[in-house]
Formats: sequence, structure tokens, C-alpha cells
Amino acid sequence: MSALVLPMTTSVVCKTSILDLSTLVFGLICSDGVGRSTEVDVEEERLSNSSVQALPESRRHLMDLDEGELFMELIRDVANELDIDVLCHKILVNVGLLTHADRGSLFLAKGTPNNKYLVAKLFDVTQKTALKDAVTRARAEEIIIPFGIGIAGMVAQTKEMINIKQAYQDARFNCEIDLKTGYKTNAILCMPICNYEGDIIGVAQIINKTNGCMEFDEHDVEIFRRYLTFCGIGIQNAQLFEMSVQEYRRNQILLNLARSIFEEQNNLECLVTKIMTEARELLKCERCSVFLVDLDCCEESHLEKIIEKPHQLEQRPSRAIKGGDSFEEKQNMRNRFTVLFELGGENQAANVSRPSINDLSTSTLAQIAQFVATTGQTVNICDVHEWVRDHNQIRAESDREIDSTHGILCMPIVNAQKTVIGVAQLINKANGLPFTESDASIFEAFAIFCGLGIHNTQMYENACKLMAKQKVALECLSYHATASQDQTEKLTQDIIAEAESYNLYSFTFTDFDLVDDDTCRAVLRMFMQCNLVSQFHIPYDVLCRWVLSVRKNYRPVKYHNWRHALNVAQTMFAMLKTGKMERFMTDLEILGLLVACLCHDLDHRGTNNAFQTKTESPLAILYTTSTMEHHHFDQCVMILNSEGNNIFQALSTEDYRSVMKTVESAILSTDLAMYFKKRNAFLELVENGEFDWQGEEKKDLLCGMMMTACDVSAIAKPWEVQHKVAKLVADEFFDQGDLEKLQLNTQPVAMMDRERKDELPKMQVGFIDVICLPLYRVLCDTFPWITPLYEGTLENRRNWQDLAEKVEMGLTWIDHDTIDKPVEEFAGCADEEIKDIEFTVTTLNCNQQQSQHGGDDSHTPEHQRSGSRLSIKKTGALGKVVRSKLSKTLYNSMDGSKPKTSLKLLESHVSEDMDDKSPTSPSQPQAGSMGRMSASSSTSSAGTVDKTKKRSKLCALL
Repeated sequence: MSALVLPMTTSVVCKTSILDLSTLVFGLICSDGVGRSTEVDVEEERLSNSSVQALPESRRHLMDLDEGELFMELIRDVANELDIDVLCHKILVNVGLLTHADRGSLFLAKGTPNNKYLVAKLFDVTQKTALKDAVTRARAEEIIIPFGIGIAGMVAQTKEMINIKQAYQDARFNCEIDLKTGYKTNAILCMPICNYEGDIIGVAQIINKTNGCMEFDEHDVEIFRRYLTFCGIGIQNAQLFEMSVQEYRRNQILLNLARSIFEEQNNLECLVTKIMTEARELLKCERCSVFLVDLDCCEESHLEKIIEKPHQLEQRPSRAIKGGDSFEEKQNMRNRFTVLFELGGENQAANVSRPSINDLSTSTLAQIAQFVATTGQTVNICDVHEWVRDHNQIRAESDREIDSTHGILCMPIVNAQKTVIGVAQLINKANGLPFTESDASIFEAFAIFCGLGIHNTQMYENACKLMAKQKVALECLSYHATASQDQTEKLTQDIIAEAESYNLYSFTFTDFDLVDDDTCRAVLRMFMQCNLVSQFHIPYDVLCRWVLSVRKNYRPVKYHNWRHALNVAQTMFAMLKTGKMERFMTDLEILGLLVACLCHDLDHRGTNNAFQTKTESPLAILYTTSTMEHHHFDQCVMILNSEGNNIFQALSTEDYRSVMKTVESAILSTDLAMYFKKRNAFLELVENGEFDWQGEEKKDLLCGMMMTACDVSAIAKPWEVQHKVAKLVADEFFDQGDLEKLQLNTQPVAMMDRERKDELPKMQVGFIDVICLPLYRVLCDTFPWITPLYEGTLENRRNWQDLAEKVEMGLTWIDHDTIDKPVEEFAGCADEEIKDIEFTVTTLNCNQQQSQHGGDDSHTPEHQRSGSRLSIKKTGALGKVVRSKLSKTLYNSMDGSKPKTSLKLLESHVSEDMDDKSPTSPSQPQAGSMGRMSASSSTSSAGTVDKTKKRSKLCALL
């Protein structure tokens, strides 16, 4: 008989070595020191010819061995056998050979600690019984013996050997098998099989002797006991090997299920059917069912939630399981089953149905599943009738359904949020036995995978629905974000002025004097002046609609709005034309750069990337880096994809891909974080004397630097434009700072803190030094035609630096409404009336030399001249900035002499203030004199005094 032979190291897992035990037993048997004991001699004489003839041809050579050699040979025969069926067959055949038994049976212990029983692995095996026949007979009629019942059951329970000489005289003997087979049982030897821990793992039983003896003697008992000791080790190893094989199969099945979760995620029916099929085949059950719970994801539930009133939403029942609720109340909760998957025999297809409430209430199996879904507990039912009686809330409407059900294993299916989304149910094991703990453990893995698969499929379906909703929303958005036909026709018919009339070629361009329609016309002129309309066959009405749509998609924030986009695009136009940068660009790149400039801040919300990240906004979740810039590009694509807005429609596929790449790269370059990443590489190229900018990477760097230069170009505008734009930027930053305080409860950075607005000039100087000047310097060194940007930035830096120094000295401050307004501008305003000014002039450190010169200090060194301090108190229409300018101008104009005036001011007073930051100590004598002067400005009822003359005279006085 062939055996599956594996290396010894893979089969021996017990603590006792088989070789050591075999040597020990061999020594016990051959105890006379010669190699054969007296018992062996007697036994050999008792062997009969009939027993020898009963052996198969392949095993007759064993009869030539003495008992010790035979014992060792039979131990080696079973030592490395890992197939449990082959091993049990060998044990019974070998035991029959050693004890001259006619036939034998081997039972293996099964069940839980509280419900153990024996299952006949092989039954009535003789020396001539083939392995295949023995296994087939055992599987055809499985014999189960509870512990404590019958001879084998008593041996298993007591762990003691039973040797019966007359079977029919023993009350424990069951003669039913003899009556069926016609075989008469006389002697029985039944002995337990234990593992190395002493636990029962099986029972071996041999019947009748073949050598003429009527009973099993002490020698047979000893041989049987010693041989079964080794057999116990072999059986345990084989069982462990069988468990490892089963575990491997289970793992493979679970891996296949995991793969199916992703392969079948678009079809819930196929996924559940596949999982049920695998579970049925592995656990050997008759039927398998899966109940899915209504998760409020169907259209009916969605409509119900829409039409529910707010107070009804608050009263909706919770899914949480409360111990105090009755089962009927729990059943009324909204987690009823909506889909039922049923799988029967091997050749039957899965049945998918949507059971009604009546179907669920009249089915005992459905009620058991409802119980599991409500309680979240796993139930393993061995006796359905008894379980239903114990749970009186289950109403058995049909006994036929219960009568055909022997065992049920039912457990909940949960998703990642531990919410019950279904119930899996196995019905009737194929062998008629109840479901074991091992079955429940395996089924739990199936339930977990089923939950993951169902949850994944539902998420996939929800994602598909959301994508459909998003598509609908984009269609609606596209419709509302696109310019109307009336606006498009009007702009199409408008006359577009020349570029010079809009000052498009100049780096000092400003949009302050342009109305909204003029801004669109200016954009059209830039496209036409670059010959893009005819070059790329852009339909004029499409271009007009696109410009209007882009303008429409800018939000009315204070700075990052449509007019900012226009200024950026105009600077790019001026760099290309006046700055002669177009010689380094292709027409397609010029088109992409202008489009990128106009779209680079689309849908800007007035907050930066850091704010989006801090607030965990949907945009920050969607784009982890360059959040707003990616959103701007996506909005640009959305407008281009809107009907009647695709200005790239005449481009080839290759040109379209190229221009879109240019647009995307240019828009992302407006993120200052990207600028700092690219700046060093650009500076390295310039320092190396690079003149060829046609390489892809070089062109990308150049375009990125140009986009940044255009984006911050407001810093190079004339001062009156620059400080007005700076106010807009500051206002937008302050609004974000207010939001951070309100929503995040955090202190914003200085440039966004409204309470630190006086630091604005200093921060502007820092911004210019860190970003603007280095960029414009390297650009104008390489491309000298854009020097006006560098020069304008330098001029504005001087102005901001001067303002920053005066703020630091306390000579002026930043007003929220007016950043800085020189007194000359104040004096030139003809429509502002000067009135109700009270000021005080204080002369400090007046010395005698000054008085001797009669107040003329023209010959006095500057550092020895007396200091004067003027303070203004305004009771009328003047603002803080004007008062600041007046104080500065007066302070700078005072040279120690007494001011002369011929203008009478209303309730004005001139006095010396001896203690206002005087450089001398209070105890020092002061040479100056204090006087008060007041006058009133006479105004006739006829209004003969001109307001402008008043301001001129006041300026002359100051």
C-alpha cells in the first residue's frame, strides 16, 4: 500500500519524538536481551495459515519478521503519513496484523467541549478491505456516537480500555449492525487514542480473533495500547496537516473574495452570489441567504427625506440598539430588509427578490434574520423548534418551513462604520450535523468580506450618482456661468478702439478710467493686436462670449477680481509687444499666456491657499497643493467646455494639447510657492548666460517668471495707482484675517491683521525686496526692454520706505480709508472746505543768540537751531491723514523763527507747549515766549471769498 511520504520535519509536531518512543517500546518488547522474548515465541506458534493467506500480496513479507521488527516496521509505516484517511486505514490494518483481529473501526472525536461525539472515520475494515472502499462506505453512512453512549462512547468518556469476551452478554453492545450484515461479533477490544496532552482524539475498536482464540488476551491489549500511542501522535499530526490545508484553502477563497470585491463592485448581485457560492461550497450547507437592510439610499427613501418637515427629521428613529426597547418596537425601525438573495443546491441559480412586509412577517427564517439584524448577535441554532419556542416574539406561521430546517447559522453583516447593512444565513449542513464553532469562525470571515463588498458596491453606486449629479450641476453652472446671447451680440457689434486709446502698450496702464464694457473691448483688442483671431480661426462671437463668460465667473472680491485679471493680461501684452518678449514665443504660446492671464484667478474667494487648508474646505480636500490655482485652471477648462465658449475649437489635437499644457503650467506658476521653486533654476540659467529659451524646460521657466512678473505688476505702477491698489489688497487680506479670527479662533499673520495696519508700508517694502525687485532685476538684465517694471518698482519702494520710516517715527499713520495723502493733494482739492482748525506751535530750546539776531537764524547752524512743535486739533471736516500731513509739513517748515501770517483763522490759537517732548529738563529756564493768536476767516453772504484762494493762502502760511 502506497503512502504519502513527506519530510519528517514537516510531520512531527508533537513534543515526543517518534524515534525515541519507538526505540523505547522496542526495548520493552525485546526485554530478554537476545532480541526475542518468550511471548514472541508463543505468539509465533499461534499464527495460523489462514491469517497468513488473508494478507495482501504486498504485505506478506511482514510475516517473515519477528514481532519486534514487525512492530517497528508498522510504526514506520504510519509515522510519516499525513493523509488522515490513509493513516486511519493503515492503523486498522496494522493493528489487525499485530493482534490477529478480524476487523476494526476507528472513531475521531468531534464537537465542542460541552457536546462531544465520535464520528466513524473508517468502519469494519479487514485485512483485505481497500482504502477506497473503506472511505466510500464511511462517507455513505456516517456513524455518530455521543460520548458516554455504547462501548466506544464509554471508552471516549472514561478514557479507559474495554475488553469484552462475549459481546452479546454485554448490555452496552448494539447488535443492529450484526443484524444488518449477518456478521456475529464475539470479542471486542476498544481503546482510547490520546494526544500528547492526554486529551481524547479518537477511539479504536477491533473485533474477533482470526487465530482460533475467542478473546483478546493481555498480550493483545499491551500491543494494542503501545501501538495506539504512536498512532495518537500520527493522527494529531495528520489532523494538524489537514487543518493547515483547510486553512490554506480558506485563505485562497478569501483572497478570491477580496479580488471579487473590486472586480464586481459595479454589480451587487454578482458579488453577493459569488460570496454565497463560495460559502456554501466551503461550509457544505444546503442553502445560503443574504438579507440586505434598507440604508435610506433608495430613491423612495430619498424622496421621503426631501418631503419630510424639519421637526419630522428630528423625530426619525435611531439605528442604535437600546436594551430597553421591545423586539416589536425594534422591528418597526426603518432597517427592514429590502433585498433578499437566496442560493440553493449546486445546480441552482441565485434568486434575487424584494420581499414585502407581509413576506418578511410570515417567514420564520426572515424573522430570525430580523432578530439578528436588530440585536447584532450571531445565532447558531441546532433545534429550530426549541429556539422559536424560547423566543416567543418569533411567530412561526408555517411548520413546514421549520420542519425542513435542521440547523441555522445566522450572523449580521456590518460596514466600516459598524452599521448593520444585512444578515447572512446558512441553512442545514449537508451531513445533517449542527454548525460548529469552526464553521461560525469561517462564516464570520465571509460575512466580513460580504460587508466590505456590499459597502464598497454601495459606495460605488453612490459615487456614480454623485458624478451624475455633478454632471447635472456642471450643466446648470455652465448655463448660468456663460454670458447671455444679448450680451454677446452687443459686444460683437461694438466698435473696438485702437490699442493706443486704451494705453495697452504702456507699463503704466490703469483700468480705473475704464467702464466694464471697455475692459472687455480692451481684451478683444489685445487678441486682435496679436493676430490670434485670424491665426487660429477663432470665431469672433465665440471669443466675445468667452471673454464675457470669464468676466462673469470672477467674484466681486476687493482685489482678485476681473479687473485684476485684466491688468495681468495687459502687462503680459505689454511685455510681449513693448518688452519684445514675443520674439521668444510662438503664436500658440502667446495665445496660451493671454488666456492664462485672464483666467489665472477665476472664482477667487478672497482667501489664499493657507486659509483653504486651515478650514479644510472642499477645495483643499480636492487639491492638496496649489489649491486655488488648480481650481482656477479647472474653472478655465469648465468655461472652455461650455457650449459656444471654446476658443480652441479650430486647433488640431496636438495644438490643443500643447496650448492647454501652457495654460495649466502658467496658471499654476502664479502660486508663489511654485515661483520660489522655479526661481533658482531660472537664475542659474541667466547667470550661465543663457540666450536660447526654446527648450521645453527653459520655456516653462521663462513663462513661469513672466506670469509672476505680470501677477505682481501693480507694484510697478505709478505711485497714485500703486497705493490705491495696495489699499484694495490690504482690505482683502484684512477680511481674511477677520474670518480667521471668527471661524478658526486664531491670530492671523501681520499682513492680514487689521489691528496691525500701520505695518503695511514696512510689509510692502519687504514684499518688494523679497519677490518683486529680484524678479524684475534679473528680467530686465536679460531682457532690457522691460526695464520700466524694474524702475517703477524701485520708485514705489522709495515711497513705501519713506512712509514706513514716518510711521515708525510717529509722524504719520495709516488710515484704513486713505493709506497716504500728501498735504499738497489736500491743498489742491477745491471742493473741500477748510474750517474749524485749532493748532498750537511750540518753540523748544530757544537760546539768547537767537533772540539777539532778532529771530533770524539763517546764520545759526542747523543743529543749533531751535526746534518747533506744532499740534493740530481739528473740530470739523479734516481726517486723521490730513491732520498728519499738516503736522508733518508744519514741523518740517519750522526753522525757529516766529511764523508770520496775514490770514485770520477761525478760533485758532498759537501757543508754546513747554512740556511736549522737550529735549530740556523742566528745571531749565526757557528763553522762548508763549503767545496765543486767534483769528477768524471772514466769509461774506455773497460768497466772494474763493475756496481755492483760502487753501493757497493756508499753504503759503504753512
